[in-house]
Amino acid sequence: MPSIWTHYIQDATQLRRALHRAPELTWQEHATAQTIRTELQTHGIPWRICAGTGTVATLAPSAPGRHIALRGDIDALPINEQTGAEWASQTPGVMHACGHDGHTATLMAVARWLKTHEGDLPGPVSLLFQPAEEGGHGARAMIEDGALDGVDWIFGWHNWPAIPFGQAVCPDGPLMAANAIFEIELTGRGGHASQPELCRDPVLAAAAITLNLQQIVARRLPPQTAAVVSVTSIDAPSGITVIPESARLAGSVRIGDTQTRALIGRLIEDITESTARSYGVEAKITFTPRYQATVNHPEPALHYRGALTSVLGADWCASELPVPIMASEDFSYYLEAIPGAFALIGANDGTDHHEPCHSPLYDFNDQLIDPVGRVLASLIGVSPP
Repeated sequence: MPSIWTHYIQDATQLRRALHRAPELTWQEHATAQTIRTELQTHGIPWRICAGTGTVATLAPSAPGRHIALRGDIDALPINEQTGAEWASQTPGVMHACGHDGHTATLMAVARWLKTHEGDLPGPVSLLFQPAEEGGHGARAMIEDGALDGVDWIFGWHNWPAIPFGQAVCPDGPLMAANAIFEIELTGRGGHASQPELCRDPVLAAAAITLNLQQIVARRLPPQTAAVVSVTSIDAPSGITVIPESARLAGSVRIGDTQTRALIGRLIEDITESTARSYGVEAKITFTPRYQATVNHPEPALHYRGALTSVLGADWCASELPVPIMASEDFSYYLEAIPGAFALIGANDGTDHHEPCHSPLYDFNDQLIDPVGRVLASLIGVSPP
């Protein structure tokens, strides 16, 4: 006869696939939030609305020990799914391409287990079902709405297809990068393609700026610095025989050191302005910092590594993965506010779960729900058998 934990895992798997079929974008997670709240209410777990589409559930509020929070994110991405899975997205142009459906389902399984053992919990537990991780600063909104009130430590995780199943990374210090975006508007003088001397070509300037920005990482930062500057968009719509009046560039910055992000912003401005001037066009640069680096606190990270060892075994550490990785996480807001730790846990089982996050071919590995659920429960101190 299956154990109660096995039953919870089976239900969580079905919940994950249901969420995957009905993804919702950042700050639009209304049906997702309702599903989460209905599940919590069905299992007798008290909850409250937080930050609109967010939900905070609380267990053992009067227990005397350390108050620990666990976080799962709930939003999806504007991507057309191409997996062909039975549970593929039924919403055109939207899919759970980062595994937040799996994070949410895993947290629900843990919530049910902890509720069953609420009398044994050493301290209060808060379960944060957070919206708007994908660029929407949902963690910040949750904090502003009191999600961390009274919380001592917080833990979170992200599935990671680049890591083998059964392995993970959870270092002291930086784990994931700070990020920023930049937008550049170039204004020149349009005209006929046959008379370039009468024009000031913003397309040529955009191409030169794209190349010149690559010198930031290659020549303006120490080679030991982990940084990425990527121009991800060049837009200069025009007729085939027309030099346009304007062009627009946009891109992304990733940096392990939040302070160096400001330096990169200044370099983008300097290089863009000087290059634009040499092509006779004007440039307007907007540099927008987004998330800070995700930096683990040593004591909670040590506690997290102990839980990983207890569930995954002594060889769980994916030491070949360099950290910080250049992806970013708004879990950084929580770690700036209180002590805590974040882990990347491997999803690649050698079969169908190697596609990277944000790929239209990505799908969460349901086999993670059991071991990660055990790890999260171990962090609280009430482990499934």
